[in-house]
Amino acid sequence: MNAFDFQAAAIDGEQVELSRYHGKVLLIVNTASACGFTPQYKGLEEAYQQFRARGFEVLGFPCNQFGKQEPGTEADIGAFCEKNFGVTFPLFAKVDVNGENAHPLFKHLKEAAPGLLGTEGIKWNFTKFLINKDGSVYKRYAPQTKPEEIVADIDKLLAA
Repeated sequence: MNAFDFQAAAIDGEQVELSRYHGKVLLIVNTASACGFTPQYKGLEEAYQQFRARGFEVLGFPCNQFGKQEPGTEADIGAFCEKNFGVTFPLFAKVDVNGENAHPLFKHLKEAAPGLLGTEGIKWNFTKFLINKDGSVYKRYAPQTKPEEIVADIDKLLAA
């Protein structure tokens, strides 16, 4: 299994086969609108604009599991991200990333790239997973890792 084997609902409700991104480098992020890390949306959008033409996509998955920091509807989330951060990268419907109801994609990502000390659980919003062109997980990044700290890894994967 790899990241391209899953599907998810886009923020507008449309079912998206992640296989549509096959051959691209992905950065999959669990996001929230009312989090201390929310300003990272700006860096995510900048990385998306910088590398998009070379085959890079950012996929944002809003999540309300951490401090209830994503309470709004999908429409609220989309409007907030566009208005406040100019987000143009794909956003998906709210998901759980931990627990029994965790989205299958996040179950896979956590198994493929465990966190600190081998723990699989996602600790907070803006945990990031960088995905190779073949759908395998290249690396997991902590919430406090800013998008601009990942650009060298993105560039390396795109050049491969």
